[in-house]
Amino acid sequence: MIGAIGGDIIGSVYEHRPIKNKDFPLFHPRCTFTDDTVLTVAVADAILTGRSYLQSVRTLAHHYPHAGYGGSFMAWLQADDPHPYNSWGNGAAMRVSPVGFAFNSEADVLMEAEKTAVISHNHPEGIKGAQATALAVFLARTGQTKEEIRAQIGRQFGYDLKRSIDDIRPTYTFDISCQGTVPEAIIAFLDATSYEDAIRNAVSLGGDSDTLGCITGAIAEAYYGHIPTGISQKIQELLPPDLFEITKKFYEKYMT
Repeated sequence: MIGAIGGDIIGSVYEHRPIKNKDFPLFHPRCTFTDDTVLTVAVADAILTGRSYLQSVRTLAHHYPHAGYGGSFMAWLQADDPHPYNSWGNGAAMRVSPVGFAFNSEADVLMEAEKTAVISHNHPEGIKGAQATALAVFLARTGQTKEEIRAQIGRQFGYDLKRSIDDIRPTYTFDISCQGTVPEAIIAFLDATSYEDAIRNAVSLGGDSDTLGCITGAIAEAYYGHIPTGISQKIQELLPPDLFEITKKFYEKYMT
């Protein structure tokens, strides 16, 4: 989870200032957590407490109303009786990573990932993006090789994961869809040599960099097994105490 949060924070400053290279300060002075972090922690909170995903997501999002949510999500958040709005946006994928860490079978991971998505993002592409992300985290943390992850996610979800970061970067642009974000984020992990390199790959695409970083960072943490101490300490400094406390409890229960 720290991996996802770190990717969000590192990518935050480049969301509307895209870059096309990997040579950038890892923690820019203006970087901060965004809606990706808030909603990822909300999913973790639901898993920890047994509250519904709907309840936890709405509660934490209301605590942080200026974290950068999209317009449709804000309307859903402010509704008295919220209903899913058939979204295929990448918000379904960026918040789901705790599922890949907390559940212990592929079937449970896929089922819970769908549950996290359909509260708002009930379009088939939104559900698929959440499931692919959660399953990639699960496969990475359970010892699958990168080639096994590439093959299974590509086969199961129909994503083209045979491309490289260098293939994608020149023509890639800002894309808020699951189908235009999740495959690229997974490839950023597959092409990396470390957690930090994975985040640099994701940001260097020049797209929705905080969400790309969030998805990539979750999978990279699951695969490499740890976040470098200097990076994790900086993430802790930038997180509000309540979000850090939920994250800490999730680690103690599911990630030790």
